[in-house]
Amino acid sequence: MNEPSHRTWGTSGPTVILVHGGPAAPGSLSPLARELAGEFRIIEAFQRGSSPDRPLTVEEHIADLYDLAVSIPRTNDQPPALVGHSWGAMLALACAAEHGDKLGKLILIGCGTFDTAAREEFRKRLAERQTIQWQQQLAEVDRAPNLSDSQRFERQIQLIDQLYAFDLLDRADDAEHNVDHGQLIGPFDKTAHEQSWQDMLRLQAEGVYPAAFASIANPVDMVHGDYDPHPGPLIRDGLLPFIPHLRYHQIAACGHDPWKERQARRPFFNLLRQLLQTDSAPA
Repeated sequence: MNEPSHRTWGTSGPTVILVHGGPAAPGSLSPLARELAGEFRIIEAFQRGSSPDRPLTVEEHIADLYDLAVSIPRTNDQPPALVGHSWGAMLALACAAEHGDKLGKLILIGCGTFDTAAREEFRKRLAERQTIQWQQQLAEVDRAPNLSDSQRFERQIQLIDQLYAFDLLDRADDAEHNVDHGQLIGPFDKTAHEQSWQDMLRLQAEGVYPAAFASIANPVDMVHGDYDPHPGPLIRDGLLPFIPHLRYHQIAACGHDPWKERQARRPFFNLLRQLLQTDSAPA
């Protein structure tokens, strides 16, 4: 997927743009789109993939997201809200820093890191969760001779999901619990992932982010699972000097992908709906 694209869910209600993580995980937020489509007009944005012509940059992703936001007819003359997950939360902030007047509220789910201290804590948490049994399972998948590249990647992702989750709903439970884990559109674009993330790290090292977020006047809510390896309080505290109006909401028994969590799935969607329907903090 070299060019950005999107798909629309629902036909009425406030407009919400979903910004996926990864980088390079288009389709991963379809569970949110399906859940919210009855009450909101959901635009599931897909970030562009890699190209042999030039490396991907954060600025290019910002331009794509802005172009999409201004191309959508407004609902009741209200600009679209941005709901970003992980890397997508970081991209939503970067876009709002440049084009906040064209956007509505921002909701950051499992936001990624903006400084070395938070990244070190993130790496430490992941390392502590890698049991010997887990490492053996990953090695078996890596060595399995009968797996295609896509099958190997799918099994690797399933194992990595275990490190990010508190009480993960198994894919075999999907029908019983009416759960959609989401599925990537097309093969994983590793080059797009690496180029996008490296450019974000460059911008952080140069002091661009998070300092640029001081220009954001939009309402900003950060939703974070208490078991997410991304250290929510550390990330929040790093953002507050630049976004003092940021509101932080922690969900119990919840990892990085709340919609996949057995205990936290319903509280997460209740909170997300409340945040999208009002600018006031939930009671």
